[in-house]
Amino acid sequence: MSLLVLFAGSTSLLASDARKSAQPSLLSEFRMGFSAQDPWGPEGEDGSANLTGEILLAKPFTASDLFTSYFIPRPHIGGSLNFDDRTSFAYAGLTWTLDITPSVFVEGSLGGAIHNGEDKVNDPFSDHQALGCSPLFRESGSVGVRLSANWSVMATIEHLSNAGACSENRGLTNVGARVGYSF
Repeated sequence: MSLLVLFAGSTSLLASDARKSAQPSLLSEFRMGFSAQDPWGPEGEDGSANLTGEILLAKPFTASDLFTSYFIPRPHIGGSLNFDDRTSFAYAGLTWTLDITPSVFVEGSLGGAIHNGEDKVNDPFSDHQALGCSPLFRESGSVGVRLSANWSVMATIEHLSNAGACSENRGLTNVGARVGYSF
């Protein structure tokens, strides 16, 4: 009888492990936070703020050694909603994460963004940036701390620009903080 109980218990453990390995997770991390919109430019003169959200997907493949794994990015999608009816945007791209210590990491990301801001601003007293066109290039950098296996906090700076592809190219730079939950 004890062998039967042991056998039944071990097969249920094997089955649960098989379910976990048969269903790899597509999601890697979810992040939420706030940012100051262009604190050094016209859109941020009155302290304009954004609610930000981002989903990072799992790496498309893995490397056998740690050094090579740093060169494999995670795809991401996200958005930034402005509270003052100024420029909001959605973005997608790739994120590279580098561990400095087991708790501290730095990140860089590159991609593109679409926005609801102004392409050209004819009113010199307008609160909106003249971003020139949509889509824009988006770059960001973060410094973060892992609080546990699942939770992290990070300081982030991001910049959106058309890189001179359109007549107007003031760009938009946001600075903020985010909380991340890793799956």
